[in-house]
Amino acid sequence: MKRITCLMLLAGWAIFALAQTAEVKSPDGRLAVNINLTGGKAAYQVSYDGKTVLDPSPLGFVANIGDFSTGLSLEGTETAFIDETYELNRAKVAKVHYVANELKVMLQNANKQHFSLVMRVSDNDIAFRYEVPRQGETGSIRVMEEKTGFDFPTATTTFLCPQSDAMIGWKRTKPSYEEDYKADAPMTARSHYGHGFTFPCLFHTPDAWVLVSETGVDSRYCGSRLSDMTGDGLYTIAYPMAEENNGNGTVEPAFGLPGATPWRTMTVGTTLKPIVETTAPYDNVRPRYETTHQYKFGRGTWSWIIWQDNSINYDDQVKYIQLAKSLGYQYVLIDNWWDTNIGIARMEELVKYAQSQGVDVFLWFSSSGYWNDIEQGPINKMDNPIERKQWMRWMQKLGVKGIKVDFFGGDKQETMRLYEAILSDADDCGLMVIFHGCTLPRGWERMYPNYVGSEAVLASENLVFSQGFCDAAPFNATLHPFIRNAVGCMEYGGCVLNRRLAKGNTRGTTRRTTDCFELATTILFQNPIQNFALTPENLNTPENGGAPESSVNFMKQVPTTWEETRFIDGYPGKFVVLARRHAGTWYIAGVNATGEPLSLKLDLTTFVKKGDAVELYSDNLQNQDPSYNARLVVKKPQSVMVTMAKAGGFVMITQ
Repeated sequence: MKRITCLMLLAGWAIFALAQTAEVKSPDGRLAVNINLTGGKAAYQVSYDGKTVLDPSPLGFVANIGDFSTGLSLEGTETAFIDETYELNRAKVAKVHYVANELKVMLQNANKQHFSLVMRVSDNDIAFRYEVPRQGETGSIRVMEEKTGFDFPTATTTFLCPQSDAMIGWKRTKPSYEEDYKADAPMTARSHYGHGFTFPCLFHTPDAWVLVSETGVDSRYCGSRLSDMTGDGLYTIAYPMAEENNGNGTVEPAFGLPGATPWRTMTVGTTLKPIVETTAPYDNVRPRYETTHQYKFGRGTWSWIIWQDNSINYDDQVKYIQLAKSLGYQYVLIDNWWDTNIGIARMEELVKYAQSQGVDVFLWFSSSGYWNDIEQGPINKMDNPIERKQWMRWMQKLGVKGIKVDFFGGDKQETMRLYEAILSDADDCGLMVIFHGCTLPRGWERMYPNYVGSEAVLASENLVFSQGFCDAAPFNATLHPFIRNAVGCMEYGGCVLNRRLAKGNTRGTTRRTTDCFELATTILFQNPIQNFALTPENLNTPENGGAPESSVNFMKQVPTTWEETRFIDGYPGKFVVLARRHAGTWYIAGVNATGEPLSLKLDLTTFVKKGDAVELYSDNLQNQDPSYNARLVVKKPQSVMVTMAKAGGFVMITQ
């Protein structure tokens, strides 16, 4: 990383000292952050192209060792230029060039205790945190409250997901980031449960789009969220509720000194392009440990999502292993109850059978049991370090490639320690980790080499449980590329080709979306290991209830890792079109939630040129089946017409 630093002290910077203000701009000069110190309190203001994005918003925090939000005075500043290139192997982009200007504002409170505000600004992203040095003999700190706020202009609308009550829902497992979003809501709309909103949070000001989140959260802090709006447009950082984790663990995070809070991030743009393409979750975090293992990402089958609990038996898992083999998939995910329904001895036999078919295995575990009422086993294994290591060594010896750990209990620091402990121990045994019923990943794709995805969204399992969720699937799909999936891997478990969501494809809830919609979500939803909701019935002929041949063929070749992601068009809750590149090939996908057929004229000059041929999967407007054109010649790349059915979509693949 290239870093050029300039130190400015108050003694040599009298003008700054008198004004008590400072400014840091993006390298292109369009995004600006002004920091102001007035009456002993610090605030910051954000503008883009000279127009207000955030009104003056509070800074600082209150700790057990002192108040770092009032009685503040300025000691000096440092500026730096950051120029870094880094690589990712399981996110929306493979190579990142991060260029930003940094301003470090050094402050002290009324008791002469020191801390710094570090503000980094790239062309569309802001990241800031508090850094606290050792305070004399004091070597630790507990943060009681953050004053950090985000004060949006009047007439801003919101796209937010509420934080649920603690200890409610299935077996008292919430909160788990699985609530409904409201699109284009006024700021005056209160959260459904009265506990504010989970990250990430999307705002549409009169002049810009703003995505607010946080990154770099590990065992040394808690996960945070935004409060309900207070005053005129002000949201503040909120900590976990005391009731989370069945009351276990503290609400207030603590860390050793010197130390720092996580990075709070904002992505800003006049269009949604910077929101979809942001790398803010990864730019300022670093790997927490090195690995000696080579992890392979890819596609998997998963019986539970359609066939449910009764499918967790030896014979049905053999069928899903055979399905994975037929599709050319790398993995099969065996879900809850395998420890009792299949048993340890037969599981060893089943894993060996899968390996003989060229398929590797992921196994499900509950995260624990003492903070919820979960019965599905294995339980009480992952929270105990001794048992956890024993089970992981057993899986390593058997050749299991990964685990899915489910039903976490909240965002307290205690839970963040558990996430990190599971990841670290799993890496020792060469195991990849998927989290479900869990918190938002916060830069974890770069921080943990064996992390491969989190649910943290109202995901595909709800299709089986609720016809209303099937009806709402188009709306939800058009939100995630702009919000949840914009900041981290999303283990959604989607692409349903069954017409009816139950074993046999003749009963259960009814899918409302077209096949092309479902195929498009495999591109729109990004996760390095995709456990798709396909079933053995899908390989039958269409006359016998199977999926169309073109849909199955697409699912045999769709990738799960990407070199680049580009936003093309869309609006959250209405429609979305984006492109992802894999091995030099662009996959362009879109879905429609407008409630009626939608025709779009797309500028695809970035991806194709005149005379190029593409594969096109498009809606048959008469039914849910796809129309397939193996070689469509592009005549006008700057104005390519596509039409999507109601609850439909399309996929275009460059050749």
